Amino acid sequence: MNEIARHVLRWIEGAIDAAPEGHVPLLFLSGPQGAGKSTAVAEAIAALALPVAGASIDDFYLTHLERDMLARKVSPLFLTRGPPGTHDLALLHDTVETLRMADAGASTLLPVFDKLADDRRPEPAWRSFHGKPAAIVIEGWLMGVEADPDAAASAPLNAVEASDLGGDWRRAQEEALGTDYAALWSMADGFLHIVAPGFDCVRGWRLQQEQALWEARGEAMPEARRGWVDEFIQHYERLTRRMIAGRRRPGAEIHIDAERRVIRTSGC
Repeated sequence: MNEIARHVLRWIEGAIDAAPEGHVPLLFLSGPQGAGKSTAVAEAIAALALPVAGASIDDFYLTHLERDMLARKVSPLFLTRGPPGTHDLALLHDTVETLRMADAGASTLLPVFDKLADDRRPEPAWRSFHGKPAAIVIEGWLMGVEADPDAAASAPLNAVEASDLGGDWRRAQEEALGTDYAALWSMADGFLHIVAPGFDCVRGWRLQQEQALWEARGEAMPEARRGWVDEFIQHYERLTRRMIAGRRRPGAEIHIDAERRVIRTSGC
């Protein structure tokens, strides 16, 4: 088990121990793309004696067709998955409630998103969680980020933001963060934030992540995919920088360096 996972394990155990009898704590873990969130959560859950349901907010993306409709209605930039507004929060709420209501013999379906196909997999390919969880952990790059109503009027940070000429894309994100996402954050029993040293290292981490996705499919990553990653992470830059700067819901923290080594922690 890696060092980040050990801290995640202690955080989950602490939340379970602190929960009132009969309550299933809902825990949100954040961190930039490629920081090791998914691996840490998976290793921590595997080491726990009690059953814990783990998921990524990435698996709750809107389908490609739904994002295409959103892109036509609001901004073409919404075709790219990831930013606030591109998640099926109703499905996430329903899944959490189903897990909390489950009994020992229940089987709860958890959606799966295929990132290379850029679409949600059909229901027969979803994962199943069996029984009643002692906790629910959902990880994602933006978990707990706060809204900034002034963001749409500020200077663009990169070429992607510069293409948002009327600010509709940024404005819609901030409106979603201030409403539906804020309501989701308020459901949490606790947050844990993996904090990177800065945004510059995120590109390298995301490239490694992309290479791993292609390797898992038995293929080498096409060279053109590097350019795709460069553009892709620009959609995440503003909110990633906001998270690193601390404009997020309070919680436990794991600060890491560019090599993903733990520098310091608090609350876990």
